[in-house]
Amino acid sequence: MHGTMEWTTEKLKLAQQKAQLEARDSFEAYRLHLNPKMLIGWWQSYVAWHLHYFWLEYQAGLRPKLLLQAPRQHGKSVLVTDFLSWIVGQNRDLKCIFSSFSDRLGLRANLRLQRIFGSPRYLGVFGAPVLQGGMMQNSKIIEFAGGDGFFRNTTVMGSVTGEGLDIGIIDDPIKGRAEASSELVRDKTWAWLTDDFLPCFADNAALLLIMTRWHLDDPAGRMMAQYPGVRVLRFPAIAEEDEYNHKGKLLRHKDEPLFPELKSMGFLEKQRSIMTLAGWQSVYQQSPILVGGGMFPIEKIEIVAAPPAAEDISAIVRYWDKAGTSEGGAYTAGVLMARMRNGLFSVIDVRRGQWSALDRERMIRQTASVDHDLYPTMKVFVEQEPGSGGKESAEATVRMLAGFSVEADKVTGDKEVRADPFAAQWQAGNVRLVQSTWNRGYLDEHEHFPAGKYKDQVDASTGAFNKIASKYRYDTTMRWVTGE
Repeated sequence: MHGTMEWTTEKLKLAQQKAQLEARDSFEAYRLHLNPKMLIGWWQSYVAWHLHYFWLEYQAGLRPKLLLQAPRQHGKSVLVTDFLSWIVGQNRDLKCIFSSFSDRLGLRANLRLQRIFGSPRYLGVFGAPVLQGGMMQNSKIIEFAGGDGFFRNTTVMGSVTGEGLDIGIIDDPIKGRAEASSELVRDKTWAWLTDDFLPCFADNAALLLIMTRWHLDDPAGRMMAQYPGVRVLRFPAIAEEDEYNHKGKLLRHKDEPLFPELKSMGFLEKQRSIMTLAGWQSVYQQSPILVGGGMFPIEKIEIVAAPPAAEDISAIVRYWDKAGTSEGGAYTAGVLMARMRNGLFSVIDVRRGQWSALDRERMIRQTASVDHDLYPTMKVFVEQEPGSGGKESAEATVRMLAGFSVEADKVTGDKEVRADPFAAQWQAGNVRLVQSTWNRGYLDEHEHFPAGKYKDQVDASTGAFNKIASKYRYDTTMRWVTGE
């Protein structure tokens, strides 16, 4: 029995040594050795192979640039942090800078690296410790013992001047769709990348960019346009066609999920059902859309012959998006929208024109009078543009509508982002239009949003929807408590 025990111990020791040698030579084997409880899928294995190849390209002095596009919450940030720990084990002279839109993401990467560097499994693979007394090791920088390298985490727009680097990693440079929709934010992010970050690169440095695609003109889009040699790995959450690896082997069939071990098809379908098409295409499919947008597909709209009866309405508002020019400029638009008791939304009427300031105010008051006669519970909202001029204009309209239920609405943020909730209901087929002469122009503007010339009817519709959807979403009758 004692001899068998010694033989088993020896075999286990040899197996451990073999695993450590394989982990040193192969990034995929390293990940499996480091994270024995890790969820395994073809996607994780395939990206690990590409990252290993990226490392080989760097060692060969090829200055690789790799763009990894994958859905959120699919493990890409952890995968990249593991990759960093592996290459540091290979070369402790590496100078690495990790940047993201958020301090939190950089701190998370820093702390994970410190945990890995101090783990027995890592020490078993690479021997001498990376963390050592006398070296700088805090929430912003980790200096590597046994070499001149370091890991530094910062934010996009953060200071990197004076730093040289061998491996540059940018993980989600833009926070979300609202920021990506701002041309100013996109320009500032790109200027930081090209004027601050890239000039820090050593002669043979490598760039790894990991991000969710929010906009056609985001840093990934500009990188692909201006750096033809960048290698792009795009992984939609649900396959749009049969996908094959570099050797022609089938990875997954069309309509199959990317990482079913983590995000099932049922989960993805549920997400797709509650998101706008533009949101789904960006966050999950890595294929941002702009022209025509797809936000308001006209085939999803049902046109009804008659306006709804007052007793079928749970909330109703007229929302005005104002413009002051009388000809040749922007339009003023007022949308009358109701939330029905059956949960649908009805666009009952649209008033639109290029009126002078006096005629515009007269039209708004006349419309309020007609609306109130038909729907006594109707409330009027007037969009208040930023700045003192917008505030004064909105307040003047509120005073002019004395006697009606009216309120100024101070809007903030990007138009596309504000339109998302309304677009989600539109795409789900929950919006009805009352048949009228304004239908054609209304649908045309929505179909071309956000690339179309005019957006006033979309803005007014979005404002109306956001008021009736947010204010009256819940049952306030307390019948769910009393049981009536």
